[in-house]
Amino acid sequence: MAAPLRLTNTLTRRKEEFRPIDPSNVRIYACGPTVYDFAHIGNARPIIVFDLLFRLLRHLYGEAHVTYVRNVTDVDDKINARAAERGVSIRELTDGTLTQFHEDIRALGVLRPSVEPRATDHIEEMRRLIEGLVKSGHAYVAEEHVLFDVPSMPDYGQLSKRPLDEMEAGARVDVAPYKRSPLDFVLWKPSKAGEPSWPSPAGIATPGRPGWHIECSAMSWKHLGETFDIHAGGLDLIFPHHENEIAQSRCCFGTAVMANYWLHNGFLQVEGEKMSKSLGNFVTIHDALKEWPGEVIRLNMLKTHYRQPIDWTARSLDESWDTLRSWYAHEDFGSGGDAEIAPSVLEALLDDLNTPRAIAELHSLSGKGDRAALASTLRALGFAGRIDDPRAVEVDRDAVQQKIELRLAARAAKNWAESDRIRDELKAMGVQLKDGKDGTTTWEFARH
Repeated sequence: MAAPLRLTNTLTRRKEEFRPIDPSNVRIYACGPTVYDFAHIGNARPIIVFDLLFRLLRHLYGEAHVTYVRNVTDVDDKINARAAERGVSIRELTDGTLTQFHEDIRALGVLRPSVEPRATDHIEEMRRLIEGLVKSGHAYVAEEHVLFDVPSMPDYGQLSKRPLDEMEAGARVDVAPYKRSPLDFVLWKPSKAGEPSWPSPAGIATPGRPGWHIECSAMSWKHLGETFDIHAGGLDLIFPHHENEIAQSRCCFGTAVMANYWLHNGFLQVEGEKMSKSLGNFVTIHDALKEWPGEVIRLNMLKTHYRQPIDWTARSLDESWDTLRSWYAHEDFGSGGDAEIAPSVLEALLDDLNTPRAIAELHSLSGKGDRAALASTLRALGFAGRIDDPRAVEVDRDAVQQKIELRLAARAAKNWAESDRIRDELKAMGVQLKDGKDGTTTWEFARH
C-alpha cells in the first residue's frame, strides 16, 4: 500500500498527513489570474504546481471525487485602469484576456479546473457575506465603505504569524480617517464614475463594488462550502490576501478554520534577478511559448520543489529540453495509452510533491529502459510525449526529409561536397542533423 500523502501546511508550519474532510469529495481552491493583461511566467508556477496536485489527488481518490476551484478576478483597479487606457469595455478586456490565458496554459499541459468562477458572477454571495459580518459585529459601515474590524478577531494573523503591533505599524501609512484601526480592510467601497457597480450591502445607498479579499471568500464558499480541504496560492498572497480571506470566512460562519491545509509556492526570479519590467526581464507565458515548447516550460518549473525559490534561466530550459528529448527518443512513446504513475515516482510525489526526486525517478526509469512505465507516468503528469520547436513551425517537414534523403544518397556515393552542401542548407533552415552509426540520420530544430 502506498504511503499517505503528506503536505507542508503553512497554517501549522509542519509537514502533515493529508486527511480530507470527505474522501468522496476532496476540495481544493487556488487563487487564479486577475485578467487585465498577459499572465507572466511567475503566474505559471502555481498554475502548473497545483495542476500537478490536482492530478495526484485524482489519482489517489478518483477523478469524480476531487473538486478543484480556480477563480478568475475580473473586477479590480488594474482592470479598470487598463480598460480605460485601451478604450475598451471592462467585459471586452476581461473576456479577451481570459481567452488568451486559457490558450497559454493549455500549452503547458494544464487541466481545466472543475469550476472556474468569475468574481462578477458572485456579487450576491459577497453581499451576503458582508451582511453577515456586519450583523455579527465583525464589520462596520463608514463613509459608504464597509470595513472588516480586525481587532474584533482575537486570533487574526495565524497564517502569516505576524505580530499585531508589527502589522499595525506597517499599516499606518496613509490610513483612511474613517478606519477604526489601521489594520481594518475594505470589504466594499463606492464606485467612481465609469467603474463597474452593483447595489451596495448594509443599507448603503450609493452603488459600489467589492474589495479584493471578499471575492475569494465568496467563491470558495459557494463552490466548496464553509470549510474545505486545501487552499493554495503563491507565497506573496499569505499576507494580506489569504490572512484576510480567513478572517472574513471564519468570522462570518463561526468556523475554526477556512481550509485545513494551506499550500504556498515560492517566488520566481529570472537569470538571478527579480523579474521586473524596468530590468527588461519581464517574461509573459505567451512570450515564453514563442521560444520554448510548453512541455519544456512545464518540466523546467517542476525541477525545483514548489516551496523553494526558482531561478528561471535559458540554460535550465535547455537542460529541460534535452531531458524531454531523451525521454521521447523512441517513436513508440505516442500520445495514447495508459496514464498511471509508477510506484517510485508516486512515492516521491506523496512526500509534499517532491518533484526533484520524482524527476530523478523518471531518469531512473529511462536509464533502465522501462519505456512503458516512463511513458505512462509522463502522461499521468501532464506530458503528451511530443515537443515541437515553436520557432520552427514554418519549416516544411516534408522538404526537410527530402533533403535528408538526398544527403544520404550523396554520402552513399561518397560525394562529400554535396553532402556538406545539403547539411549547410538544412542548418540555415534551423535544422540540426544527427548521423547514427547504422547510416541513418535523425534531425531536430536547432536552438539558440
